[in-house]
Amino acid sequence: MNTLLIDGFTLTPEQVVAVARDPSIRVGLADSSRAALKESRDYIEATWMHDEAPMMYSFNTGVGLLKDTRIKVENIGLFQIQMIKAHAAGMGEPFSEEVSRATMLLRANAFASNYSAPRVEVVDRLLAFLNAGIHPVMPQKGSVGASGDLAPLAYLGAAIAGFPQAEVIYQGKRMSAPEAIAQAGIAPVEFELKAKDASALINGCTVSLAVAALAAHDARALLADACISLGLTLEAMRAEMSGFDERIHLARPHPGQIRTAAIIRRLLQGSTRTSHEARSVQFPEELRRSDIPYTPRIQDVYSLRCAPQVYGPVFDALDYIDGIIAKETNSATDNPLIFGKDGGGFEIISGGNFHGQYLAQAMDLLAMAVADLGSICERRIARLIDPTLSWGLPRNLMTGIRGVNTGYPVVQCSMSALVMENRTLCMPGSVDSIPAKGNSEDHISNSTWCARKAATVVANTQYIVGVEMLLAAQGLTMTESLLPGFVLGQGTQAAYEEIRRQIPACLDGDRWFHDDIATARSFVLEGTVRAAVEKAVGRVA
Repeated sequence: MNTLLIDGFTLTPEQVVAVARDPSIRVGLADSSRAALKESRDYIEATWMHDEAPMMYSFNTGVGLLKDTRIKVENIGLFQIQMIKAHAAGMGEPFSEEVSRATMLLRANAFASNYSAPRVEVVDRLLAFLNAGIHPVMPQKGSVGASGDLAPLAYLGAAIAGFPQAEVIYQGKRMSAPEAIAQAGIAPVEFELKAKDASALINGCTVSLAVAALAAHDARALLADACISLGLTLEAMRAEMSGFDERIHLARPHPGQIRTAAIIRRLLQGSTRTSHEARSVQFPEELRRSDIPYTPRIQDVYSLRCAPQVYGPVFDALDYIDGIIAKETNSATDNPLIFGKDGGGFEIISGGNFHGQYLAQAMDLLAMAVADLGSICERRIARLIDPTLSWGLPRNLMTGIRGVNTGYPVVQCSMSALVMENRTLCMPGSVDSIPAKGNSEDHISNSTWCARKAATVVANTQYIVGVEMLLAAQGLTMTESLLPGFVLGQGTQAAYEEIRRQIPACLDGDRWFHDDIATARSFVLEGTVRAAVEKAVGRVA
């Protein structure tokens, strides 16, 4: 079994997501990092572990407004314990096991860079938990993303130390940390914390980063699926494809816009459903004169024609967001940090790398970009069930006995509810700041909430995109007999076949809609439709 070695400088967001979602991946500490951590710690133990050492924040001083209060060496161990207990003030439902795993990996990687000065045993302990599948229970609410994610990380620190009050998820069960540690065979059960260990564990915007890394990864996959759902809808509505002409997008050369149009052209390559000849066929519910030749459609509505101009900003935003996350993944975000000096030795410097504003703003952007992606997809869903807007697709895409079966209007209504929820969640959290701790923290980032709400927007939009796939495929099936000889594009044909394979009975009219909706979201979560398309035409996005 291969082991991922972390060194604080080369971990990728893709590796973070892989470890978070695959407990079989083992993680170890690179030898170079182990040696560097030992060197700095040996210096600390030999040079600063006495009561005449320089005052160093959270090392031998109190925290916050108690920064000028010296902690005597004899009390440093108790100080570490009390620091974790004092900051364990979170509330609400716990973060998922995926977030817990990503947090432990990212915290260990931050320490591996040797800027944080905990003992190497702390890193080993984090990786032991990760490899054993022990996941600290961290409440979602309580962090303001200023001095890092103090509240949730305190719960992680309590679990790592084996506090009896700390809880973890282990082998699917919620239990006390000492119980899980003992069952996993990790020794010792109660882990002694020494100088700088606790402050390093709880200081840093690592929980925000863990949520952000997962949300951004899922958003990238979601955008690829949204390209596929758009392609299916274009086929179902026999769209006019001139709006995707490469020349139009080169005339306004935003990378994301150009990329979107190119993806759609590739998905629909070979399609004859999106042609004037196909549009000339009048569907039974299509209201138009039949005594004169059908005139060219010229151009479509915005939710079809302007998709590259709407999807493009999402592509470009994700490129920016991914850059932020990649840098944060290999950043030291606690305080103070330790640096080697020319000529030997080390010095500790106080700063503000724990402040989560980069992540907060990136996550606000992610929420806005994905919310608008969901909004345009929902508008196409609304068109798919209305024959006056879909150019004659059956009303509500209903099958069976008309009136007895009502089709999908309430499904569209539910997607509207998600769009409205997303819009509310787009209120920026990164511009909100409430001073805390006696004004020692007089500006905060709110990064944890920004990441949490962005993740919710992504999850909501997975439903919307999946439902668009489902309803577009429904429309294609119901009109297939009306367009004999007309074919789908190579990519959309692969998507359609995969959807029909997964929901073979969706036209029978007797399926429970919730079942269909859950399956539709699984298209996005599991990437099954995307995989089928990429097998046919290559990478989507």
